[in-house]
Amino acid sequence: MVQIFTDTAANLPMKLLEEYGIRTVPLSYEVDGVEPDYSIEFNGPAFYEAMRRGASVKTSMVNPEQAARAIEESLQAGMDVLYLGISGGISGSCWGVGVQCRELEEKYGSGRIAVLDTRGASLGEGLVVVETARLAKEGRSLGELKDFAKSRCARMQQFFVVDDLKYLHKGGRISGGARLAGTLLQVKPILRGNEEGKIVVYDKVRGKKKALEALAEIYDKTVDDRGTPIGIAHADAPADALHLQNLLRDRGAEGRSPMCAMSRLPAPMWARGRWPCSSTAKRGDKKRAKSPLLFSALMSRGKRI
Repeated sequence: MVQIFTDTAANLPMKLLEEYGIRTVPLSYEVDGVEPDYSIEFNGPAFYEAMRRGASVKTSMVNPEQAARAIEESLQAGMDVLYLGISGGISGSCWGVGVQCRELEEKYGSGRIAVLDTRGASLGEGLVVVETARLAKEGRSLGELKDFAKSRCARMQQFFVVDDLKYLHKGGRISGGARLAGTLLQVKPILRGNEEGKIVVYDKVRGKKKALEALAEIYDKTVDDRGTPIGIAHADAPADALHLQNLLRDRGAEGRSPMCAMSRLPAPMWARGRWPCSSTAKRGDKKRAKSPLLFSALMSRGKRI
């Protein structure tokens, strides 16, 4: 039997984690110095409302020692372990867990633990985890599951819409002049995760409506099998997520209803040059924070654009 592990960056709801027996380790964060209870469902609306109020939010990578303790519990129970982690292109979490797992192999023997960098995050990572966990429930071996997950990572595509350029600027991705010009012209960058798991600019459009339509057009260009699994993540923008879901349905998406989740990956991670899954209004600003969307799809074949 193989135990599947991932981190909370995968944005998988508790119901799915329980259904497939997936264990998670947290990418920790604090809101005004208070760390949440990671054992309960992520309260996205409360989290982003706190950010809109100007709360201080700090994030950190997965604690490798904490992950090792959880993994060792499964090894002691006689299970092999497959850890599927957030992209090494944006976080050192998977690398840190890998170091700890090599030490565990010295104690429990080689061939019982595998650590795989998914080169994704949010539901891009999450879709790979769920598809792999389905096979794990069928009793597949560790080697089979690792090979399957690697094949899915190679076919995963992730695209993002960022509605506010503040954190692209803060993370050093664009200049202050570019941020100002883009804001005045309502430029919305379309970003994607590349083959190395890093974030690159795919396109630029003007206006949020066109940006959402651009994501749907990308679906047309990249997804051959209309039954392919799809994930939509958002940072407290449920109406936009629903609109994108409808646009995908209009373009023939026929598979399971798109997995939709509130992103756990907050703005400070992007401010440090990591993952663009949130932005926030200034302290005292009454308006809702502008929020990006993530669109992920497991491809029927490895076509990339």
